[in-house]
Amino acid sequence: MSGPLDDVTVIELGQLLAGPYCGQLFADYGATVIKLEQPGVGDPLRKWGRERVDGETLWWPIAARGKRSVTCDLRDERGQEIVRRLVADADVIVENFRPGTMERWGLGWEEVSAINPRLVMVRVSGYGQTGPYSSRPGYASVGEAMGGLRYVMGDPSTAPSRAGISIGDSLAAIYATMGAMAALHQVGITGRGQVVDASIYESVLAVMESLIPEYTIGGFTRERTGPMLPNVAPSNLYPTRDGEWVLIAANQDSLFARLCAAMGRPEWVDDPRFVDHLARGANQAELDGLIAEWTSTMTASEVLDAMIEHEVASGGVYRAPDMLADPHFRERESIVEVDHPRLGSFAMQNVFPRLSETPGSISWVGPELGEHNDEVLSGVLGYSDDELEALRADGVI
Repeated sequence: MSGPLDDVTVIELGQLLAGPYCGQLFADYGATVIKLEQPGVGDPLRKWGRERVDGETLWWPIAARGKRSVTCDLRDERGQEIVRRLVADADVIVENFRPGTMERWGLGWEEVSAINPRLVMVRVSGYGQTGPYSSRPGYASVGEAMGGLRYVMGDPSTAPSRAGISIGDSLAAIYATMGAMAALHQVGITGRGQVVDASIYESVLAVMESLIPEYTIGGFTRERTGPMLPNVAPSNLYPTRDGEWVLIAANQDSLFARLCAAMGRPEWVDDPRFVDHLARGANQAELDGLIAEWTSTMTASEVLDAMIEHEVASGGVYRAPDMLADPHFRERESIVEVDHPRLGSFAMQNVFPRLSETPGSISWVGPELGEHNDEVLSGVLGYSDDELEALRADGVI
């Protein structure tokens, strides 16, 4: 099934997470994504990831799914010429080098837009293309810290924590993709492309809710609160008899009443300590303690059954085995299996969100380095066999 972006061509430069994830999102919805990689080396993400099977990384097949890999030395004039020939008929070019790098290669916005005025250039960086920090190296961890996320994550008794994933890179990629789609829409109106400037720190800042006015107007600085939000109760992780945790979110009045019924404590609905949202927030610790006493007498499955029966928002704290065993995940095909040339069936997350008429799909797992050299350089750009052989001999591809 073709995707909604099957008429879009994306040239992906850069490496590791933010830029490549932007490219993955385009590929998921059917765009032709041509990923340019350093000859003989490739994207370092090919070797990343904690676990390996038979020497194979388990991260690359997801990060580069649906893309075409072409090797190209961007530091060589002939490699730069390959980029210029590709962008002539492309819709989007994605790069996540340090600002100024593309300009040094003669591939900055002025150069590529002169070749193709309809081109959209997506530039992902730590601090953005302008400002006093723009030339600094910027990793997701730094962007998460400066964007305000790290300070509010974790337990208040410990140092600021991290999410366990490179959430800053992912947020930057999502915002970059959203910006690219908006720019492509504008191309359809004006016929002119533009630059999409997506920084990691601003992508993190964008999801920080009312953090800024809480300080500027209210004089309040958010602190780490562990698994709960202050004054929002009950909404927390609660222990169970079998050592698991369940998430119960019943801070709204009607949900709290149903939770009270499930616990056999209907009188709490009219208790002055818990009678409304403000009262429950003021007595949050006491209320969480009472709920924890109740959940500790039951298994996680028993607690969740009671919550489902009484229509209280709740859920388990899932790890990979829990996801694979969950019937809802299976019914919606949230996790799918894709063929891997050496590992066989390869399970990975599906394409989200879902479109009713033109859903995305996963065409193939991350390709071998340079797997599509001939297809793209010869079939698309028209390089002759002799030209390709010369480029290979000189290490350009």
